[in-house]
Amino acid sequence: MDVEKVLCMVGGSSETSYASNSTIPRKALLRIRPMLEEALAEIYRNLHPEKMTVADLGCASGPNTLLLLSEVIRIISNQCLKSGQQPPEMQFFLNDLCNNDFNNIFQSLDRIEESVRAEKVTIVVPYFVAGLPGSFYGRLLPRQSVHFFHSTFSLQWISQVPKDVGDIKNGMPLNKGNIYIGKTGPPLVGKLYQEQFRSDFSHFLKLRCDELVPCGQMVLSFLGRHKKDILDGEWSIIWGLLAESLDSMVREGLVEEKNMDTFNLPFYTPSAEEVEAIINLQGLFDIIHFQTFESNLDPFHNLDDDAVLDNVQSGANCAKVIRSVIESMIASHFGSTIVDDLFSRFATNVAKHLLKEKLKFPILALSLKKKE
Repeated sequence: MDVEKVLCMVGGSSETSYASNSTIPRKALLRIRPMLEEALAEIYRNLHPEKMTVADLGCASGPNTLLLLSEVIRIISNQCLKSGQQPPEMQFFLNDLCNNDFNNIFQSLDRIEESVRAEKVTIVVPYFVAGLPGSFYGRLLPRQSVHFFHSTFSLQWISQVPKDVGDIKNGMPLNKGNIYIGKTGPPLVGKLYQEQFRSDFSHFLKLRCDELVPCGQMVLSFLGRHKKDILDGEWSIIWGLLAESLDSMVREGLVEEKNMDTFNLPFYTPSAEEVEAIINLQGLFDIIHFQTFESNLDPFHNLDDDAVLDNVQSGANCAKVIRSVIESMIASHFGSTIVDDLFSRFATNVAKHLLKEKLKFPILALSLKKKE
């Protein structure tokens, strides 16, 4: 699987698009507002830049990246009001892989002005917006040119499926019956995914350190797991339900078994301990804040309410969220003709699982400052 070519959120604004199913990352972005406020305010107070560069990594499409832009403008405007300084010119770079629906973002830029007006921002901050296609596992911008990086729900996507996961062992695919780390798979699969994330995240930190100005900062939030045991990850359950859906289509002759055996997700949810260890080992950033909070896979269900009032509707909601994220990979590997049937089965499997427990998962959120 060539991740850079096949990984993209569903574009447009249809019922199954990412733009229509991105409530969960939006809630996460609102949750980390205090981190954004503190990081941007400190950058502005320390540097008072005439020009300020902000990059959103893995911006996808839809309203969330526009919310980030309006938040940054609001925060900087308030800082200018407090200091009596002229506002800097803001350069925003919106980054994602080349197949991302950048047009959807650019056609909606007027929403930034609407949001700024709604916030009653008193100081006009001039800003410029540009798309920045490419993988954030490669260099994106000149050295020491960026003041602030942001990324929400992107770093759980690794640069590639670990090379050896698709190996044949004793005449059997190593990860047979699974599309991610599963309890029926060998422990080696989990270790390979863990090593891939460690390598990718270490490289990500080095690249961003090169691109940040002295005292530049990052606020990152991405999917994680609570337990140290890789096999007990919450996303092992979620992807396991999707694997069951695919397996049912294999048994009915709708999907070739060899196609399922060769499909694995370029995805990994680390524990907080793993992330902290990698950052400390690199020694490039100070951790300013690190917190973990939970979300529900059904964006319309109250996290604090243990009851699932309508498990069938909730299953459908969850299926739309997952479809908006991985449809491109499914269609590329299996063909687009199976997509509707697959996610219908997945919705049913999720609905059955919700009779036992809700599908909750942790989100890791952290703010980092480049070491002087």
